[in-house]
Amino acid sequence: MKKEIKPYYHKVQYYETDGMRIVHHSNYIRWMEETRTDYLVQAGFPYDVLESRGILFPVLSVSCDYKTAVPFGGTVKIQMQLDWFDGLRYGVSYIMTDADDESIVHLTGTTTHCFLNKDLRPMRIKKEAPDVYQAFMEYANELRGMAAK
Repeated sequence: MKKEIKPYYHKVQYYETDGMRIVHHSNYIRWMEETRTDYLVQAGFPYDVLESRGILFPVLSVSCDYKTAVPFGGTVKIQMQLDWFDGLRYGVSYIMTDADDESIVHLTGTTTHCFLNKDLRPMRIKKEAPDVYQAFMEYANELRGMAAK
């Protein structure tokens, strides 16, 4: 039975801030990865399970538009959405808002990924891991509408 995918929340730690006591820009990219990792756990395919099956999905590109700073102690709500999937590569978009006031947007961003096998060769998961493909497509439909909620 498919579970509903929930947004990811992150509370800003002191070490993530800079001299101005706001989040250093590099941390937003880490939070994107935390969100993807959380999504995989929620979907029932944690990284370690996929990697043990020889399924890898590196980041090919990342882009961030910083909107408003996040202070030390703040909490962000991160929603991700699958934008496209061509069987080998896929694109994800993110929106990070204030957890208490979603009208405050801190960042919008995107990442592009591909599927590789353990030999770092391109992998079409529909053919080589049909169960993963089926779960990916099932949750992809939910993710396509998640950021609009």
